Amino acid sequence: MAVPAGFDFTFHVGRLCNDLCVRLPELGHIDMARVAIRYCQVRKAVSHGVQATLTPLRFAGGSLSTVRGGRRYSIERIFSPAGQEMLYLLSFYLPRFLNLPFAEKLATVIHELWHISPDFDGDLRRFSGRCYAHGHREEHYHAAMGQLAAKWLALSPPEELYEFLQDDFRQLRARFGAVYGTRIATPKLIAEPSAKCG
Repeated sequence: MAVPAGFDFTFHVGRLCNDLCVRLPELGHIDMARVAIRYCQVRKAVSHGVQATLTPLRFAGGSLSTVRGGRRYSIERIFSPAGQEMLYLLSFYLPRFLNLPFAEKLATVIHELWHISPDFDGDLRRFSGRCYAHGHREEHYHAAMGQLAAKWLALSPPEELYEFLQDDFRQLRARFGAVYGTRIATPKLIAEPSAKCG
């Protein structure tokens, strides 16, 4: 099969994530072989809006289903080409993500990986209180991710792993002719009408 000409964003960000999880003990519980990575094209190249997201493919405690409003739901499953079931979906919104400053891009990647439960069971890392995803102050959460990014860079990873983050979307496209990657449909919640709840 011919390889498309251009820059494979999801391949390169996957290599980066692998190295982050190997070098940083804080991310050592993550098996990137079970984290699907996709890119999503946004219509307008504006700076505001979602840059990246981490979608859990299980519910609280790693459960395959949950009950909402008296009905039981499961979530559509995602499999790798080799048949491996994924536990998480990591999404990047282009060109928006690539137009962030370098340090912010790296912190954003770590920010999303940090959402993965320490149990690596398909659920999110949960903080106490109402704001279970980020804790009481999201800005404190993200500042901590910046510190982890600086820690990783201080470990002298190969520059080829993160060099692409130093370019914005326009610069990458000018260098390689195109920016492409894996596209994955957003998994849907599936109602299980025959299941008895309660």
